[in-house]
Amino acid sequence: MKITNIIALFVLTSFSVVAQQKITVEDIYTGAFRAKGMDELQAMKNTNQYTVLNSDRATRSQQIDLYDYATLKKVSTLIDSKNAKELSDGIDSYTFSADEKQILIANNTNPIFRHSFTADYFLYNLTTKELTKVLEKVQEPTFSPDGTKIGFARENNLFIYDIASKAITQVTSDGKKNAIINGITDWVYEEEFAFVRAFDWSADSKKLAFIRFDESAVPEFTMNIYKKDLYPTVETFKYPKAGEKNAIVSLFVYDVAAKSAKAINLGNYSDFYIARMKWTNDANILCAQVLNRHQDNLDLLFVDGTTGVAKVIMNEKDNAYVDVTDNLTFLKDNSFIWTSEKDGYNHIYLYDKTGKLKNQVTKGNWEVTAYYGFDEKNKTVYYQSTENGSIVRDVYKISLDGKKKVKLSQQVGTNTATFSPNFDYFINTYSSATSAPAYTLNNSNDGRQVQSIVDNTLLVDKLKKYNLPTKEFFELTTEKGNKLNAWMIKPKDFDATKKYPVFMYQYSGPGSQQVANDWLDTNDYWFMMLSQQGYITVCVDGRGTGFKGAAFKKVTQKELGKYEVEDQIDAAKVIGNYSYVDKTRIGIFGWSFGGFMASNCILKGADVFKMAIAVAPVTNWRFYDSIYTERYMQTPQENASGYDTNSPINFADKLKGNFLLIHGTADDNVHFQNSMQFIEALVQANKQFDWAVYPDKNHGIFGGKTRIQLFNKMTNFIKEKL
Repeated sequence: MKITNIIALFVLTSFSVVAQQKITVEDIYTGAFRAKGMDELQAMKNTNQYTVLNSDRATRSQQIDLYDYATLKKVSTLIDSKNAKELSDGIDSYTFSADEKQILIANNTNPIFRHSFTADYFLYNLTTKELTKVLEKVQEPTFSPDGTKIGFARENNLFIYDIASKAITQVTSDGKKNAIINGITDWVYEEEFAFVRAFDWSADSKKLAFIRFDESAVPEFTMNIYKKDLYPTVETFKYPKAGEKNAIVSLFVYDVAAKSAKAINLGNYSDFYIARMKWTNDANILCAQVLNRHQDNLDLLFVDGTTGVAKVIMNEKDNAYVDVTDNLTFLKDNSFIWTSEKDGYNHIYLYDKTGKLKNQVTKGNWEVTAYYGFDEKNKTVYYQSTENGSIVRDVYKISLDGKKKVKLSQQVGTNTATFSPNFDYFINTYSSATSAPAYTLNNSNDGRQVQSIVDNTLLVDKLKKYNLPTKEFFELTTEKGNKLNAWMIKPKDFDATKKYPVFMYQYSGPGSQQVANDWLDTNDYWFMMLSQQGYITVCVDGRGTGFKGAAFKKVTQKELGKYEVEDQIDAAKVIGNYSYVDKTRIGIFGWSFGGFMASNCILKGADVFKMAIAVAPVTNWRFYDSIYTERYMQTPQENASGYDTNSPINFADKLKGNFLLIHGTADDNVHFQNSMQFIEALVQANKQFDWAVYPDKNHGIFGGKTRIQLFNKMTNFIKEKL
């Protein structure tokens, strides 16, 4: 479960309080504090260049511009929408063919769920400058490696478009809504395994592998869509809740020339997930990651594309669960790089092509947080890690043998990198709680900055008049001895002799992080606004959150919400004893998993918290999806007490404080059902509370003036009740 627009950040200057300009919710949610970036930044594969999607407000047009890594100079504009009437609706996204002589351009994008969408696609030939509309309302079009074909999905079936002949070959024909899906993931895979395209081309373009989902037996979820119509419409889709039937998945390899598909025998497995699937560098070997339903056993399979025989190359087990990532990288000889938490922290490992471990590349009581790539020429791995503290991120390089480690990032905060194809340079994106995002060109040899690309000096200058307070990072130790990362935002005119109300924010989901030394998002500006109105905001990352090792993260196994709630209550008690805090005025807020937490805290910490705001909360883990919930809780049939003792819906009678419950009726993720049944439980417990419902809004609750109305409502509730 993820949530956008959740925390990170913030601070600035020290001018007189008299000059402090007030932040408003309208400012925040109309983009007044938006930072500049590099949209759709893509490193080229064949030349030492990169592309960016730029916009020209004067002509209301967009351009895909090509730049040189070494000089940062613009080489050319590859295409400008103002010169192509077909792209009058703009450029939503783009992808290159392997030889980078063709571009697939998407527009008229229509979202389906969190990651999935349909769009219209145009093919642009960089040699002939010809732009052709090739596909309408399709999903995930993907060039074959030889650039002659495009695989795509439409209405649950898989197709191949031949660029030269413009002919379309239908690969599957049994696709049917709420029954069979070919080459595209179902709802729960998309949400929890975070991928949509479930097909892949072999290196020689002769085969197309795909996953087929049979969701016929998966229970259906239905929600009303109101709009402004006389009668609401009904949206129905397959949603496997914890302990219910999942889609039956199968794996196929389609021979393009023979126009026939072969089923891969996975008969050794039952009730399993194919969490990842892709071809290796060997054109005849397909790789698949198969997880058992508990997700504590992962088999890495190599499948012979001709015979269909599958062989377990590597196995990974965990007492809790095995994390699935996109870090698997095949080298030229089909040896591979893999990341694992098996020594207690996430690190990089090298295996040979038979699955034999060659060596552990990185080691230490810190986590690898991103894998950037491998330079074959210099046998060097590039990655991001928490080696200098769990709330910061640095960029490193290291030899494949685990030697010659070099720290490439220069500044303390959060650093991310996009490397040039030859790994001579990287674009570093840096920010911290006191530094707005800055993009620089850096040398990959020693990390030295070559020159600035994009900075946010205009935003920094604009913020000076707001004279915003500093975000203070610290480690909070609870009475039980748990050491937790935290930050605090005090009013700019803070007076240690006064007593302040405290508003706590958290998310707390497994492996998440809100206490991070990076730049602010919209919620942080809201907290700054609250500081201007006399509130202290505090955020504490309790046990179960990420980047402090597997033991800290996985302690919550089978008890989702037990230790996390304990830590928020214990943290509130510690904070309540600060001399400048009014312990009778502590509130808590969260969204999604954070809403689940805020609900539990106002119930189980009834004598600690005066108020709580829960947005889109899970109120009973039995209502949430199979993959996410069972990863941490197993099934309700196996772990009934774990579900029942940690679900707020079962503790409605404990409510004492002021409670605001908020949900969107079209939430496909955390269903409105969670709040409706919680409301009924509170009503039957004869508890007074406040609630707000947002018609036809999904898990993000946005669109039009929705966020402005929502955050003004929450602000008013805080001012009235805290």
